[in-house]
Amino acid sequence: VLLLKALVLGVVEGLTEFLPISSTGHLILAGDLLGFNDEKGKIFHVAIQTGAMLAVVWEYRAKFAAVLAGLASDAAARRFVANLVVAFIPAALLGLTFGKFIKAALFKPVPVAIAFIVGAFVILWAERREHTVRVASVDDMTWRDALMVGCAQCFALIPGTSRSGATIIGGLLFGLSRRAATEFSFFLAVPTLIAAGAYDF
Repeated sequence: VLLLKALVLGVVEGLTEFLPISSTGHLILAGDLLGFNDEKGKIFHVAIQTGAMLAVVWEYRAKFAAVLAGLASDAAARRFVANLVVAFIPAALLGLTFGKFIKAALFKPVPVAIAFIVGAFVILWAERREHTVRVASVDDMTWRDALMVGCAQCFALIPGTSRSGATIIGGLLFGLSRRAATEFSFFLAVPTLIAAGAYDF
């Protein structure tokens, strides 16, 4: 029975992590339906979300390798890393400050379901509005662009709000191209998921 629960949650995580539909929210709902939202279940959530982060690292391994190789000599590589750090800070500060309250009050099926509904309307609104693109590539981003995307990521502290959805929509609203917003969202997932997993563990 435990292996079946693990399989179901693994499929849920795999299907939802890279879509703007909140893998955490779906894991909370699925875990509640399966009776696997106890402390053991929460640790399992951390483990499989760490696996999703490793998938991002593998997918973008060439970019990460180039950045690491160029840190000493390439200004663009240093700017990319600095942008990730800047974008990571807002959610990290809010998470450390309000994390326990958020988990106690919002990590429940009803708040998650409400966030799903609100998030769906936000996505529909964001897709219907016209976008003005001023940043075509992640390499063209300034620290201010990164900070604005990082602030958008803070909405994902609410369970049921997609981290990738919040950062991609935020990036589009702030003038990033769809490709730049999506790629930066995936890159930002690495430090964010590592830090969240370490904190939860």
